[in-house]
Amino acid sequence: MSLALNQEPFVASVSRRIWEAKYRYRDAQGIHDHSIEDTWRRVARALAEAEGDQREVWQQRFYQLLADFRFLPGGRILAGAGTAHRVTLFNCFVMGAIEDSLDGIFDALKEGALTMQQGGGVGYDFSTLRPRGDAARQVGVAASGPVSFMHIWDAMCATILSTGARRGAMMAALRCDHPDIEEFIAAKQAPGALRHFNLSVLVSDAFMDALRDDAEWPLLFPLAAGEAASGETRLQTWPGSAAPRPCRVVRRVAARDLWDQIMRATYAYAEPGVIFIDRVNRLNNLRYAETISATNPCGEIPLPPYGACNLGSLNLTRFVQAPFTPAAALDMAALGTSAAIATRLLDNVYAVSHFPLPQQAVTARAARRLGLGLTGLGDALAMLGMVYGSAKSVALASQAMASVCHAAYRASVGLAREKGAFPAYRAADYLDGEFVRALPPDIRDSIRQYGIRNSHLTAIAPTGTVSLLANNVSSGLEPIYDFAYTRHLREANGSIRACRVEDYACRLFHQLHGAHAALPAVFVRAAEIAPAAHLEMQAVLQGHVDNSISKTINVPPDYPYADFRALYQSAYEQGLKGCTTFRPNPVTGQVLEAGAADERTPCCALEREAD
Repeated sequence: MSLALNQEPFVASVSRRIWEAKYRYRDAQGIHDHSIEDTWRRVARALAEAEGDQREVWQQRFYQLLADFRFLPGGRILAGAGTAHRVTLFNCFVMGAIEDSLDGIFDALKEGALTMQQGGGVGYDFSTLRPRGDAARQVGVAASGPVSFMHIWDAMCATILSTGARRGAMMAALRCDHPDIEEFIAAKQAPGALRHFNLSVLVSDAFMDALRDDAEWPLLFPLAAGEAASGETRLQTWPGSAAPRPCRVVRRVAARDLWDQIMRATYAYAEPGVIFIDRVNRLNNLRYAETISATNPCGEIPLPPYGACNLGSLNLTRFVQAPFTPAAALDMAALGTSAAIATRLLDNVYAVSHFPLPQQAVTARAARRLGLGLTGLGDALAMLGMVYGSAKSVALASQAMASVCHAAYRASVGLAREKGAFPAYRAADYLDGEFVRALPPDIRDSIRQYGIRNSHLTAIAPTGTVSLLANNVSSGLEPIYDFAYTRHLREANGSIRACRVEDYACRLFHQLHGAHAALPAVFVRAAEIAPAAHLEMQAVLQGHVDNSISKTINVPPDYPYADFRALYQSAYEQGLKGCTTFRPNPVTGQVLEAGAADERTPCCALEREAD
């Protein structure tokens, strides 16, 4: 149900600015979207083109889904669908394996530039590049290592941005057993270094076992073709190769020392994050057809080489009935109905979007991944009278995400009956997946009978910009950041404007109860919530998410290091696929600051998301 107290869709002036700068369709012929309603109609019309003689029916249903910010498709869809702009409608990509040669490196660089030019965020696994100092045998020189080449990517991204293209976002991942892992961990600690990258360490189950046992950990790299083995070698799976390869052990470190380097870096600098990569692959619905070693820039979509995903989020604030009253409730039936329509809308993106590279089209269409999630959770909980992180709030959030997940899977089965299953579908292998085995029996029976249209259905993205578009609802599954604060926004002409913003639920409460009414105790800021409660919310929702979750666990500046270190081990023990924290500190400042005129925004901040 709509919660607006007037007919104007934008109750926050900053939201109108976001629309005008990022999503309003204009070109050399003039302005095409005269209102946000025109934007919704444009997107609905474009995505209904995939519906044949039912176009008009689905155009109306898609419009009703989009209206009043009920459903927020990924920013590339909002900006590009139904326009003449040559852009992709897919938010995020993982690029192909980087061949360990100068030709291969610069081919990969070119592919990334072409993808980013058309609006896609990109993720890379740099583990295929030989470590610093290793002999490049064909030319007789020493390799400079993966981190050195990351600086070239960073410069490329800055150059693409200087052309007026949408701000790029990149993820760099490196295996925890790569010989340059320690250099990678420290790569962003120099002022200004790699500002266009988020960094994540690919942590294996074997490493966590070594950490538990206080064992040594080998750092190794595959032998080159024709290279004679010298010293200790072992067979090891490695990105870019289907079969295990003989690897030379370069040196050994204490697992606890390496883990401590990761922890101290993220404690002081907010990076790198951690991806539990074996769990990602074990829980992958397509584990029988692909191997994953990287994610999209914000981490919610693990993807194979050349994989892509399109995102969308249901705005939970629009499903709260009778907010801030004893009768407040979340309309689960309406949420499920909307999730089903949103699944169809997102699936149609595959029919109407092009891809920057042909390899991306082949890989993405083989799986037809979707990333349907939710946003506005923090605001919705306050509207329902629940404190974020309380037992009641966690149970309600789990129920909501389960409703979205199950409705999306049922809708995807229906699409398979109507339009066919995704090409990489193999019934026995798919149904044997760990996530699929946990679905309700009726969904599994339907998949067995009819197949399924999309290999993956759910993800929870950070949604920073589209949530701000929707009158500044809280982002993704995050708590309310603050009741009012300052954001620096990039205008359509590239200039930066400082804007004072107010949280949506706070604004609504004051509209209902008076501008000077004291906020009830259910309003809590992100920084006031115990880190363990952040972690529990992510862990509970992960059970209903077949992709992954982008979540920032807020940590106070004075949080003890030992407790901080324990958070990451708790994340592993609770079944998370990854973990990212943010602790304000003198090096990185704060993501957003209440009333501050001089924000310092790190790469992983809400301003840098690929939406």
